[in-house]
Amino acid sequence: MDWLERMNLAIDYIEKNLSDEISYDKAAQINCCSVYHFQRMFSFITGVPLSEYIRRRRMTLAAFELQTTDHKVIDLALKYGYESPEAFSRAFKKQHGIMPIQARNTGIALKAYPKMTFSLSIKGDIEMNYRIEERKEFEMFGVYGIISNDMEQAFTNVPAFCRKCDEDGTVDKMNALLGRFPDSYLHAALYDHTDEGFCYMICYYAPPALPIPPGFTRLQVPAHIWGVFPTTPSGIQDVWRRIYSEWFPTSEYEQAPGPTFEMYYGQAAHENGISEVWIPLRKKTQK
Repeated sequence: MDWLERMNLAIDYIEKNLSDEISYDKAAQINCCSVYHFQRMFSFITGVPLSEYIRRRRMTLAAFELQTTDHKVIDLALKYGYESPEAFSRAFKKQHGIMPIQARNTGIALKAYPKMTFSLSIKGDIEMNYRIEERKEFEMFGVYGIISNDMEQAFTNVPAFCRKCDEDGTVDKMNALLGRFPDSYLHAALYDHTDEGFCYMICYYAPPALPIPPGFTRLQVPAHIWGVFPTTPSGIQDVWRRIYSEWFPTSEYEQAPGPTFEMYYGQAAHENGISEVWIPLRKKTQK
């Protein structure tokens, strides 16, 4: 069974359980990978977090039921996993722009999100460079912000956080501590992923003897095998997308738990920046 078929089977499982409890463990098991990897892969390939896809599909079905049955709002709230009619109504309004009871009126505009399916597209005409490295544990230090899992928000959140770190002197202070030129590029760590968001840390390797001042956070990174994908700073998002949509499905690896990194090298004044995406790996479990 190939990756494409497994993804569609995982979607079939989710669809069959929209009015019941959905186990992320089960969906990931169908796809022969970890929960963490399945969520990240789903988000990068589709542009929608898994939790958001499930919410959209449930609100789509709820709208159909409100228009075609006399089911009470409280019954639909329980059916689709909401603890109260109020929580259900908030989710319904977020998607459709109206309260659930208004959906019974004729002429009301609603939004329907169809079931996703994964199909073959012809790729492979553009090479993808990578290398596999093994590293012992190391420590990073820096400052972090909480970034939304929503792709559109993340594209706004990350540049805003980076600008803040430039403007408030954080980047200059870190480079001064490290004895580097003020405009030297730093790295970024992505970690502690939840359904809502993740930590994005502007960071650099912490030298063993360097005292870390208050206001900075330490990040311990365990020993790992790493997949390293070179790119340019402007191409970083496209490389992320290709890693999840092209490289992982055809490789012998899956993503291991732990931080991922966007490594930036060079100096801004010289416009000589290069970058790499670092992802912790482990061999795929055959099921």
